[in-house]
Amino acid sequence: MEIARAAAGLFVRQGLRATRAEDIAQAAGIAPRTFYRYFASKEEAIGPLYAVGAERWVEAVRATPAEVPVPRVLEDAVRHTLTPGLGVSVASWDWARTLIRLARADPALGRVWAEACRASERNLTEALAKRLASSHVPYEDNVAHRSRLAFAAAVASAAVRTAMESWAAGDGPAEGPQGPAELAVANLAALRDFPWSGLTSPVPDAP
Repeated sequence: MEIARAAAGLFVRQGLRATRAEDIAQAAGIAPRTFYRYFASKEEAIGPLYAVGAERWVEAVRATPAEVPVPRVLEDAVRHTLTPGLGVSVASWDWARTLIRLARADPALGRVWAEACRASERNLTEALAKRLASSHVPYEDNVAHRSRLAFAAAVASAAVRTAMESWAAGDGPAEGPQGPAELAVANLAALRDFPWSGLTSPVPDAP
């Protein structure tokens, strides 16, 4: 994570193009050969930082009591992790905006950001499956349920990702109705009527 933080600091201060892998290695206090042992490119060095940010709200989903309805779980987790001073320090949000902007502008960095988002989506699918399996209503794990659950997780993940990207594209504050938390909650409204209870009723596997 120290290498990722060093990369982020350089990307924010001097830009992606002006930063070399050797600069990141020097800032992290390691040899260039050590850097390349872990990362194939300077863009990949930021991956762990993107991953931590994308995963933080999935952890909040996991930590919520099982009896809380899923739509509320998702919204509360978003508010907890995307409200400055709660999930992430206020000072970190300027960095977050710049790093997301860089990912949108640079294809190589964009792929790193996209992979972090895809990993978060997979982890969210697993977290929701465990949540439903541990609920008081029997949960049957089959192809139909997994498909619907993966779809719901994809929508929820896209709701958060697009909120972050939309906020980062502007210059507004990280708090309030145009901040990432409230933008994400508004996007998550698409899942409020999703038939979560249907995932806990038996559905036969396809022949």
